[in-house]
Amino acid sequence: MCADVTLAVLAKAPLPGKAKTRLIPALGAEGAAQLHARLVRHTLATALATTSRVTLWTALEHHHPLFLALSEDHQIDMQPQPDGDLGQRMHHALATVTGPGLVIGTDCPVLTPELLHRCHAALSESDVVCLPAEDGGYGLIAMRRAEARLFTGIDWGTDRVMSQTAHAAAALGLRLRCLDTVWDIDRPEDLARLATHSPELLTGSPTTHGQ
Repeated sequence: MCADVTLAVLAKAPLPGKAKTRLIPALGAEGAAQLHARLVRHTLATALATTSRVTLWTALEHHHPLFLALSEDHQIDMQPQPDGDLGQRMHHALATVTGPGLVIGTDCPVLTPELLHRCHAALSESDVVCLPAEDGGYGLIAMRRAEARLFTGIDWGTDRVMSQTAHAAAALGLRLRCLDTVWDIDRPEDLARLATHSPELLTGSPTTHGQ
């Protein structure tokens, strides 16, 4: 664990019908919400194995029992996500910290403490660090300092997110470094991959802390 890493985790409350909606055809609304809850716990375990400076940014229902339990069990800072699109919410999370910060969601089970440390270390020679995702987005963004313009004009939720972010960084004169390409859990076809990589997330067995 490294105390120097400041990490923001953006998480939705696991509400049936509102969490992991694209997985509902395969899992049902309740099953999709339960998987989302396990992904939140798994991501937070990975975050806490990386650093003690973790903030959980909540959405949908800020006082959901899952969030309250995680806050109590781990004594972490918990803040409500502000209104706005994904870019505005990520920028807000970065803007609240002094110095470099990392932002992740809860959909990417391949994140590990080692990978998060590598992203933090890469900021020593870069202004922005990303983990591109196979679907054209990214699984992590890290910045030396928050820059709102990097998050404007981005078509969130599309396969153009990473390419548009790279273009924006170049236009702003920001040095961007992309490390490993990652994958996330978004569609029914992702479940087979999850069953191979992290079967405990499908069965509800104890988390592996991202390692």
